[in-house]
Formats: sequence, C-alpha cells, structure tokens
Amino acid sequence: MTAATAHLLLVDDDASLLRLLSMRLESRGYRVTTAGSGRDALSAIQTERPDLVLSDLRMDEMDGMALFHEVQRRHPGLPVIILTAHGSIPDAVSATQKGVFSFLTKPIDKDELFTAVSEALKQTPNVGQDDLTWREAIVTRSAQMEQLLDQAKMVAGSDVSVLITGPSGSGKELMANAIHRASGRAHQPFIAINCGALPEQLLESELFGHAKGAFTGASHAHDGLFQAANGGTLFLDEIGDMPLALQVKLLRVLQERQVRPLGSTRSVPIDVRIISATHRDLAQGMQNGDFREDLYYRLNVVNLRLPSLAERAEDIPLLAKHLVKQIATRHQSSVNGFSPEALSLLTGYEWPGNVRQLVNVVEQCVALSTSPIISQGLVSQALASDESVLPSFNEARAGFERSYLIKVLKMTDGNVTQAARIAGRNRTDFYKLLAKHDLEAARFKVASDAEPPRQSNA
Repeated sequence: MTAATAHLLLVDDDASLLRLLSMRLESRGYRVTTAGSGRDALSAIQTERPDLVLSDLRMDEMDGMALFHEVQRRHPGLPVIILTAHGSIPDAVSATQKGVFSFLTKPIDKDELFTAVSEALKQTPNVGQDDLTWREAIVTRSAQMEQLLDQAKMVAGSDVSVLITGPSGSGKELMANAIHRASGRAHQPFIAINCGALPEQLLESELFGHAKGAFTGASHAHDGLFQAANGGTLFLDEIGDMPLALQVKLLRVLQERQVRPLGSTRSVPIDVRIISATHRDLAQGMQNGDFREDLYYRLNVVNLRLPSLAERAEDIPLLAKHLVKQIATRHQSSVNGFSPEALSLLTGYEWPGNVRQLVNVVEQCVALSTSPIISQGLVSQALASDESVLPSFNEARAGFERSYLIKVLKMTDGNVTQAARIAGRNRTDFYKLLAKHDLEAARFKVASDAEPPRQSNA
C-alpha cells in the first residue's frame, strides 16, 4: 500500500497536536482523518474504515487502550498505534502483547512516526492496490463488508479451510469465489456444489466419484468433484445439510488428502482447498447430533460471517443501480435507473431474502418498466408479490430514516444546516435524528474527497 492510497485515523483530545501530526502525515502523502475522542473515532471507522488508527493513550471517557480493545472487537485486523506522553517500557510491552502494533512516546520523533506507520501499513491487506479483479463480483461501500474483504484477502494466501456463514441470499458463493481468485489457486478450477440440493447417493457420487458398475446405471466411471477440482478450490455450499454418513467420508478425505470413488478399491491423491458455507447454526446442529464436531473444527479454521443486506443498508442504492445497468444490458433494455421515490422504497425495505431477493426485484422491474426510469409503483408491485416478507411499518420507517440521513449528509458534505433544510427539519430535530441513528455529521465532511466506492457485483 502506498502513501497515496493509505487512509489514517488520528485520535487525540489535544487539538494542537492533532493539527501538527496531521500536517506531518499529510506531507508524506497520507490521507488523514482526525477525531477528538475515542467515541468519535469509532463513529469515523463505521462511516469510512481507515487503514490504520493512531491514538493518544490518555483521553477522557475512553482512553487509547479502551479504544484499541473496541477496535479489535469490532474491526479485527485493523492495526492501532498508541501515542503517549506517559510511556514506559512496561506500558509498551503490555500494549504490544495485547495486540497494539506499536507504542510511540511523545514528543513524537517524526522519523520514528513515519517508520511505524509504514511498517503497520505493510501488515494490512492491500486494499488500495490497483488490481481488484479478485473481488470485482462484490459491489459495496459498506465498512463492514470492506472489513470482511480485508480478512478474505488475508486468508486467501494460505490453504486453510474457510467456513462462510450468513443468511440465505447474502452472497456466500461470491465471497468463496473471491477468496479463490485472490489465492495462488486462482488459475485452477473453482467448483461449487450445493450439499442440500441432491439426494444422498447422488451427492456421494458427485463428490467422490464412482467406478463403472458401482450401482445400477453406473455404465462408466465418474471422477467426482474432488478430482475435478484438483489443484483448485471446492466450495461446499449448505454444508449443514450434508447427511451424517457423507460427513464421515468427507472427514476422511480431508484428513487423508485422498479420495476413494464409490465402488473402487483404489484411492486417488487430491490437492484441493475447501471452502464451505451454511445459513444454519452448526453449533446447534452439533448439539442435536446432526453435524459432526470433528468435521466442524476441520472446516471452521477461519469463519467469515456475511451480514444481511439490512445490515449493510448503505449498499442498497449502489447495488440497485448496478443491477439495473447489468440486467438492462443483458436484456437489451432501455431502462437505466430508478425514480427517487422508487430508490427510497428500495432503501427502506428490510430485504429478508437479501441480495438474491434484490436481484429478483430489479429483474422484475426492468422486465415490466415501460420507461427508462423505474417508478415507485413498479417497485411496490414487485415487493408486494411476497407479502409474507414485508417488514413491519416501524422497521421500514427506521431503515428509510437512516438511509435518508446518510444520503443528505453525503450530499451536503456533513453540513447540518444544509442537510436539515433539505430534510425540511430544524437543526435541533435533525440532530436528534442523527443521534437516534448513531450518525455523526462531522464524519461526512471528507466524503467528497474520498475515492468513489469500488464497484463489483454482490
């Protein structure tokens, strides 16, 4: 990561020191955001995730170590450097043992500062690099998704097994494919199978292969997906639905790194990276006796939990616009966007079916639209086609409010007076709305300077 692409968050309750350190770091080409307290820092990270946090140790309400622990809990992998005028060797040792990347004592030597920042950025995933083709299938501006993609890029470099969890339709196969494309196996096969979509005997044959005559209808030998994926990645979707008998055989294959086709006496060596996914609670499955504990720990070396679409609501307008262009191109349609009212309706919806449901709704709207702009009525019709998944009135209103506030704050670069005027509210009411949805206007003041969101498909 270069200075030109790195974003630093500087946290200190001393305004003069913030200015001094900001100027030093900006002179080296870094983009710097400042926060005067730990809570402001957490809000800033939620709005636009930085690549590195530099925090003062002694601050009122939330000190640097408390901030570090909260960052570590909410954003694993985000490095933190602690700055203090009260430094000591025991403090430094204690902090670094807990995971703080570095511990610098005030007055800060600029060369030591630049060296520490440079070294910390080497440890972070190369989010700022130009080659983002590995993740081009994922469209997001969500800090939560960016954090997951950081972790995906880090884990891609090794061959450890990954278990992707999250609700149905949240994009688990897309994430698995992204990990494969970021790995050293990228030029080898990526093969996916849904373990819950086939009956047991057919699933066994598909995974492990079979010899000629292994069962009625087996007129020729079949290699199976483990052999087909040799050298690459095998994605086992809905692994929680795999029958127990096949779980035993899968565990043996993973332990021995060889597969014996059904009806064969010969085992075949395999070199396959396993990524699995489920929307089920496998811990509960183990308690119920439906899922083997030894297989669970073999598959769940690294766990990545994908959020629901409602949890990344800021991505809904971005995804909807991207999908319209993609679907319209595929169907040679003249549709090119949504009316503001239609987009607001999409943004305020809870999306129980997640991204998959959004794709279906946009597909229907593009197919039925008689004008280049999709109307609110068409969106309402598409959503009403499944009344059982409609959100409650309060849920829909809350979702719309938060998305609307984010939109007007981005439009006005965090200017509350202008944003309140657009919203038709007085400043006091507008500030109450911001507090209700845990939004800080100051965090949007740099939005116009930020890089445009990376576009890929989710």
